[in-house]
Amino acid sequence: MAGVLGAILGLGGGILLVPLLTLFFGVSLPYAMGASVLSVIATSCGAAAGHLSSGLANIRLGLFLALFTVTGALAGASLVGVMPARALQTLFGLALAYSAFTTIRQLHVEVVDSLVADPLAQRFGLDGVYGDRVLGRDVAYHAVHVRAGAAVMFGAGLLSGLLGIGSGAFKVLAMDTVMRLPMKVSTATSNFMIGLTAAASAGVYFGRGDIHPVIATPVALGVLVGSFIGTRVIGRLSNTTVRKLFLPIVLYLALSMLLHGLGVLR
Repeated sequence: MAGVLGAILGLGGGILLVPLLTLFFGVSLPYAMGASVLSVIATSCGAAAGHLSSGLANIRLGLFLALFTVTGALAGASLVGVMPARALQTLFGLALAYSAFTTIRQLHVEVVDSLVADPLAQRFGLDGVYGDRVLGRDVAYHAVHVRAGAAVMFGAGLLSGLLGIGSGAFKVLAMDTVMRLPMKVSTATSNFMIGLTAAASAGVYFGRGDIHPVIATPVALGVLVGSFIGTRVIGRLSNTTVRKLFLPIVLYLALSMLLHGLGVLR
């Protein structure tokens, strides 16, 4: 199920797997996080073929935005112990809450029309087209506000590096609400991007001995199968439906960030 949702929503599945493994299966947190990292790679790899064949994943866009995410992650890692974590959690909690409000406002928007492409997007070839089964036609889309989207991506990487958490939700929100891309394109491209990030960090978990084969192997296999299913399911869903599925995740993350930032939760 984590693989299915991860492939549809552009998340690694760790937001579901870590609490499930620790609370219901009694797995220690380091082993749960190690298994989660492998599951992110499995989700990304399993979803890649389906998303590429359908045209949902925009590789050029993903690589372009990954530059800012990785830069932010490096900056965040260097600021650990320097910048107050609670202040950053509160800030990003408020940003997520605003994004949730924006998502609600455009909840029933299937495809945004009459957008003028950003010159920067045209210069780097960040626009694309995909075949939408629900609408029964090819949908051409244009990326807008590329600089603002890149800034949000940098912030997502900063949060990930500083707090040691995944930032898939921020990536999706940056593409959907800021750059105004179709929701399915946003989640598919996010899947590609989080795979790159997880692959880079997997070596750290291996080196620390946090990846237990008996735990990580069945988790990765289950997520891999689920991600294959998810890529076939998303093609039959509308952008509105995907956005509705994504909204509770955003609300949960916003509330969690605010509560941690305000010291209510630790």
